[in-house]
Amino acid sequence: MGKLVRALSADGSVLCSSVDATDICNEIVKIHTPSPVATAAMGRLCAAGALMGALMKGEDDALTLRINGGGVGGSVVCVADYLGNVRCLCDDPQADLPLRADGKLDVGGFVGKDGFLAVIRDLGLKEPYATQSPIVSGEIAEDITGYYAISEQIPTVCALGVLVDKDHSVKAAGGYIIQLVPPVNEAAIDFIENNIKQMQSVTEMLTEGKTPEEIALMGLEGLGGEILDSWECGYKCTCSRERTEKMLISLGKKELLQLAEEAEGDTEICCHFCGKRYYFGKSELERLAENC
Repeated sequence: MGKLVRALSADGSVLCSSVDATDICNEIVKIHTPSPVATAAMGRLCAAGALMGALMKGEDDALTLRINGGGVGGSVVCVADYLGNVRCLCDDPQADLPLRADGKLDVGGFVGKDGFLAVIRDLGLKEPYATQSPIVSGEIAEDITGYYAISEQIPTVCALGVLVDKDHSVKAAGGYIIQLVPPVNEAAIDFIENNIKQMQSVTEMLTEGKTPEEIALMGLEGLGGEILDSWECGYKCTCSRERTEKMLISLGKKELLQLAEEAEGDTEICCHFCGKRYYFGKSELERLAENC
């Protein structure tokens, strides 16, 4: 399981959330068998999704992040709940790219820069609340920072990292988000900027054994930070046979009956988030058609 931590400055003006998403990313590797660069892209987006999801309040709230800049991987999508549990998918998780000149994975090339980061919040209202911002670099952390600046006008710093091992497993992954809570305390900005300069990369800190609690408090150094709360989060798909039946019913009676007629055996429905497969025989499809 991953671990998510939230810390607040003594005056309540700065919130720092941190997540260890190493186990989450290894689950991504297990389910999607992605290339190393796809692992980094999907893992970073999931770390961001966990952190942003934890900022929601309702138990039934859901957050969707979708980024597509025209890169070789196509769209990368993460869905998170209010506890930071996530699931993800990618148009082409096997797409690969050479390493950058500095020897690092080319996440920006995988995602692309010509497009948008969309943030969709389903808060149980009539319609989900959707906003988007232009992609800054395709490296995801900068794009999250840009999103908050453009779409929500909240001063934010986001750092994300995924360290992929030679066997394609993930050695360390996670991230943190530091946000100034309105009304903004200008005096806190200098502390935050200095803290960021002093902090190592996310994967370096995790590899050296730093905990999410320690990382969150490092972001608030000099501001009297205290841990608000912490809990486990993970890769969690919400698919079920019941949900799959509802999806099939939404196709309509005509489509279902045609599907039943053309099927030579069981009809297979595969969840793109977790790979679980559901099978429906001809008689089951006909039964579902009667419920349309």
